[in-house]
Amino acid sequence: MKSVLYVSVAALALVSSATAALAQDAAPADAAADEQAPGEIVVTAQKRSESLQSVPVAVSVVSGDSLAAASRPSIESAAQLVPSLNFLKSGTTLNQTIFLRGVGTATFSIAGEPSVSTVVDGVVYARSGEAFSDMVDINQIEVLRGPQGTLFGKNASAGVINITTQMPRHELGGSVEASYFDRNEYRVKGMVNAPLGENLAARFTGFYGEYDGNIRNTATNQWVNGYKHWGARAQFLYDPSSDFRLYLTADYHRNDDDCCADIIATPPIVGGTGLPTTGLSTSALPAPLGANTRAVNQNLVTATKEEGWGLSAQADIALGENTLTSITAYRKWDNTEIRDGDWLDKAYVGYNQLHDNGPQTSNTFTQELRLTSPGGKELSWVVGGYFSRAFSERVFTRNDVVCTAAVGAPTGVLIPCGSVNANASTLPSATADFGSTFKNYALFGQATVRASDAFRVIAGIRYSHDELNVFHKRVTTLTGPGIQPSFDQGVYDEYVRLVNLGTSPTTAATNAAALANGVPFRTGTKKDNVSGKVAMQYDFSRNIMGYASFARGYKGPAYNIFFNLTGTGTNVIEAETSDAFELGLKNRLFDGAMTLNIAGFYAKYHNFQANNPDLVSGVVVTRFTNAGEVSTRGVEVDLNWRPARDLSVVGGVAYTDAHVDAFKAPAGGAAIPAGTPLGYAPKWKGSLSADYRVRTGGFADVFLGSQMNFQSSQLSLFAANAVQRQLGTIPAYALLNLQAGIGDPEDHWKLMFQVRNVFDKAYPAAIINGGPDGAYRYQIPRDADRYWGVTGKVSF
Repeated sequence: MKSVLYVSVAALALVSSATAALAQDAAPADAAADEQAPGEIVVTAQKRSESLQSVPVAVSVVSGDSLAAASRPSIESAAQLVPSLNFLKSGTTLNQTIFLRGVGTATFSIAGEPSVSTVVDGVVYARSGEAFSDMVDINQIEVLRGPQGTLFGKNASAGVINITTQMPRHELGGSVEASYFDRNEYRVKGMVNAPLGENLAARFTGFYGEYDGNIRNTATNQWVNGYKHWGARAQFLYDPSSDFRLYLTADYHRNDDDCCADIIATPPIVGGTGLPTTGLSTSALPAPLGANTRAVNQNLVTATKEEGWGLSAQADIALGENTLTSITAYRKWDNTEIRDGDWLDKAYVGYNQLHDNGPQTSNTFTQELRLTSPGGKELSWVVGGYFSRAFSERVFTRNDVVCTAAVGAPTGVLIPCGSVNANASTLPSATADFGSTFKNYALFGQATVRASDAFRVIAGIRYSHDELNVFHKRVTTLTGPGIQPSFDQGVYDEYVRLVNLGTSPTTAATNAAALANGVPFRTGTKKDNVSGKVAMQYDFSRNIMGYASFARGYKGPAYNIFFNLTGTGTNVIEAETSDAFELGLKNRLFDGAMTLNIAGFYAKYHNFQANNPDLVSGVVVTRFTNAGEVSTRGVEVDLNWRPARDLSVVGGVAYTDAHVDAFKAPAGGAAIPAGTPLGYAPKWKGSLSADYRVRTGGFADVFLGSQMNFQSSQLSLFAANAVQRQLGTIPAYALLNLQAGIGDPEDHWKLMFQVRNVFDKAYPAAIINGGPDGAYRYQIPRDADRYWGVTGKVSF
């Protein structure tokens, strides 16, 4: 059956697509939607509302309806619909990552930025984790592939996720929607749109959801990997004339997740050899069944507690024919990671307990000011300035329990700490207080010159100035598993003195710990950069457009600031740059009923910022480093087809070859061989969906839908050891989802039933090494099991 699904998707070569987007320039969102042609997709990929088919950028579009029908309305679900988009699932949203065309930045450092920027209603989110909450009342998601830094900034070196919400309209309306999915998953959301005066409209949205989880914790006898989410958003639109528009929004969300416990999915394995071995830990763990494992035995429930809110204001003011746009935003985001790092139900002799608690607080202020000319003229342009300040601080505590066997204790069995066969336990503990402040100042501009009716030239440039400052202080009275000695400014100064005297960095880092002075270690860096793009665009006919582009990507400098920082890891991680080429062809077929877009790309990244795993005091951590040079190339096909009024088919396929060209090994680390695939970069990935509405002429119409996605194998463990990479590879898989329902012919109500993962295909979303006795750990997502759900919606 799997091979049939693969061939079906590959043969159709489709990509997810959607309905119209809101305008983010002077025209109100609802007006822009009303003016578009039937079936036309409007995007804001170039800071103005334009037809998708006229934009010389590879863009995939996911409609709000498609997202709402997914397993959960989030970027994680959107990754199933966009072939070039991949998602790294982790134990907390702090560490989850987006990849485009095989490129992304996975790091535990508080001083590293994403490669894929997330933008919501024109507001740039400084941390990708901020966008991983529920997305409710969404108009559409535009996925812009390849470097987009000219218009969207430095942390868009691999692409942009541009999210637009439904905007207020000058009419009374609303909806209530409730869903139930098996294993006790409930969701409810509601929206009210209200005119508050002749020129003022408001939209209020709220949601709540909870889920028990898909993993059984035998230590606590409860389901885990579930969630409890709720939030609200208020939006106001004031548009007294065509010359002025003011949009205000405020949002709040709170997440309480017992997610995501690491499954011990393999038996004990000897180091990097891949050979099975024996280990006493197996007697305290559920049977390892690979991707079919659905149980853990942990006395601390791994969890994430998150709270976030934001305020933003966008003003659009007509200055003659041009539009001045100001977007001001402040966002607050707090995230606490609670983690069981030993994966056992208690401390045992030889198996130390390791529990983490790491609250992080963050806030970001951004200001964008831009001036946009009218489109469609011989010369159209946009110029602007941008400022952001993003501050984050984390207070991370690691508490251990360590014991040894008592004299005469039995051998060959697990001995719990605190039992008569164990000596008194010691309780190593350390707390690190560390943080970062990113400041970015930028000037940007892009112009389109219409050389003839058919030929256009686009050129853009961005100047960026980055300032990054970090601090770190770790205090411990006793080292233990996963705990380095104290680290602060006094330790660092002594480390530098010893290294200058010829002491090896590793020895200096250990010996310097005795001179801790309690003053946080501080350092910083600055960087100036000029990046940009050039493109040529030609209309071969009214329905066929081709383009070629070159873009210089840029992502600012970083530091590896994390709990176990030592003197050897205090160096600056240099800025990452890229050179990207793209050829595209956009086609309208069958009188506009079908759009078929093809893009070929090649990009080379220099000073690639990446994580690779390492052992620190027996605990697997990751080194954030300049990994050298990598490249990505491939072909993508996007299609949206409406063969009949009530039938739509959307989907896509992407071939991506992203790999290491020349790896630069960190000090004391091993090199990853040239040609090694990048993490979360499957060579083949595709999706296909079809929706059909049967108009019965009776009290209810019938709705039928299907969605299928597949991907080839992908590397989850970006490590130097070939055996680790083999064991850390996620096998190929395909998923099929089906839905059917009935609804009012006037769309006042709808009742839908769906089954997800029809063939019950188990798969891991991530594979990590470093489990007990060398076992490998898996992340198992909700969609790795078959489940069903029913959704009812009433609109007025």
